[in-house]
Amino acid sequence: MRRVHVMPFGAQVTPAGVHFQLWAPAARSVELVLYGSGGAIAQPMSGGAGWFERLETAAAAGSRYRFRIDGELEVADPASRCNAEDADGPSSVIDPASFDWGPQVWTGRPWHEAVIYEIHVGTFTPAGTFRAVIERLDHLVALGITLLELMPLADFPGRRGWGYDGVLPFAPDSAYGTPDDLKALIRAAHERHLGVLLDVVYNHLGPEANYLPRYAPQFLTANHHTPWGDAMNFDAAGSTEVRQFFVHNALYWLEEFAFDGLRVDAVHAIHDQSDVHILTAIAQAVRAGPGATRHVHLIAENAANEAQRLGYPQLIDRFDAQWNDDFHHCLHVLLTGETDGYYEDFSQRPANQLARALAEGFAFQGEYSQHEKRARGTVSTHLPPTAFVNFLQNHDQIGNRPLGERLTSLVANSAALNAAIAILLLAPPIPLLFMGEEWGAREAFTYFCDFKPELAAKVRAGREQEFAGFARLRGSAGALVPDAAADSTFESARLYWGQLVDPRSATTLAYYQQLLALRHHEIMPRIPLIRASNYVAGGSSTASRVIWKLEDRSNLLLVFNLSAHRMPAPGRNYGRILYATEQAEALPNALEPWSLVWRLQEPADEQRDING
Repeated sequence: MRRVHVMPFGAQVTPAGVHFQLWAPAARSVELVLYGSGGAIAQPMSGGAGWFERLETAAAAGSRYRFRIDGELEVADPASRCNAEDADGPSSVIDPASFDWGPQVWTGRPWHEAVIYEIHVGTFTPAGTFRAVIERLDHLVALGITLLELMPLADFPGRRGWGYDGVLPFAPDSAYGTPDDLKALIRAAHERHLGVLLDVVYNHLGPEANYLPRYAPQFLTANHHTPWGDAMNFDAAGSTEVRQFFVHNALYWLEEFAFDGLRVDAVHAIHDQSDVHILTAIAQAVRAGPGATRHVHLIAENAANEAQRLGYPQLIDRFDAQWNDDFHHCLHVLLTGETDGYYEDFSQRPANQLARALAEGFAFQGEYSQHEKRARGTVSTHLPPTAFVNFLQNHDQIGNRPLGERLTSLVANSAALNAAIAILLLAPPIPLLFMGEEWGAREAFTYFCDFKPELAAKVRAGREQEFAGFARLRGSAGALVPDAAADSTFESARLYWGQLVDPRSATTLAYYQQLLALRHHEIMPRIPLIRASNYVAGGSSTASRVIWKLEDRSNLLLVFNLSAHRMPAPGRNYGRILYATEQAEALPNALEPWSLVWRLQEPADEQRDING
């Protein structure tokens, strides 16, 4: 099988040669510069309505090229499929039809089976490459993972970075390998019935090696502002081509690389007042394209908690799910006691808010946020539990801390952490793990980059200023916060797989495997049957009960006590126990500290009142 996505950008291999196309509405002239053993040869490109093109018979797969703007500035192709010499170097012509995907016809896995595992390719293995990830796929399958999620791969400047400052959205960063290496990883995952998701960034492009403002300033608009400056232009003059660029990008990854879905970063920073929002346009194109013949999943990160963006498969212009920060924040407050920053909104009744997040999706559904000083969120009670991706840890919640600590470093109480893990892995919403979480990895994961000295200095100063207000860093932030541009910061984030031989790590891994096996056997088959859910807030801020009602008249029940004190737990004894923490069986109508019970009430038991 061969996979090729045809688009009106970049370099397309044809029987007659290579067809080069560039949208450069601010350029007076554009030349194609080809690099060979005899040096560089420049050829003029014909233009009209902002577009420049050339069919070059002397070019072929593997040819290196740049575009020369107005005879003075040479730039990489913004739709480059490969930039082996980094983002500032020449682009390489790729023939995607040359990669053999083999005879297997992979149609993906339904969304309710999702168990997501997020990784940063560069720090997941000692080698930090696509090929090296293949060697760890069997570990993920044995763990119970069904979807591997890769942090952004779009070519970024330097040899290390998180990927959110990419400047060539179609080129997998060469630090991790070639496009064929990435395809080999996805093919190997599919051979193991493991899907692969990609994190993509459509709210901004990185500040270094980004030359689009010079020859295509229409990519940005001053009508909207983001934390990175002017917003991407999806609704002003010139936006037609910009929208086309990003819709094709989504389809490119899904069609040419056979990714099983996309996680779209920070969509709250994507501003669009068009009749058809760019997110809607992407969803429509995906559902009508690759999603018409296989399972393709769209996930958003959305701090605005906009329920109207969610609702697939009933509505084909929506996303499947979004990352649920509310779930994380509730549990983080309960586990750590931290109440600064955005955690202040969850400081009063975190267990009750957690129960609401489990039953209804968002903990904030229009209520006033003390942290944001405005109403936050929208009503989400109509959405299924699969519309939400829950997590205890991810790259943001670890990496945006000043010191990048994981929960294993922040929570000394193993019973508390184990209770939280049992909630995450057995609740009907989609669970997400961050690499190494399953064995209690302790490696710090802070922000790292490889910018040139001037920009690196600005990043360093900005992070010191950002974290100066943290009480435990006050007066010494500059000395304690790791230097994002230092190679040591990157190396310290690399997973140490040798830790798996430690008995504590082995015990933690076995616990995750046990719970995920239970999820696969008992929870997954019932998720599509859930038709309603509700929660009963406990009398304290740390205990609550959640009930999911299934169409076969059975009920899934969770009763939990996330506190250091014994709490009453009426109505906790109906149905078959699916899982209970060790300390949960001591009393019939109460729960010991940091304990919980998962039960399934079958239809034959319905005459007994589950509400106690």
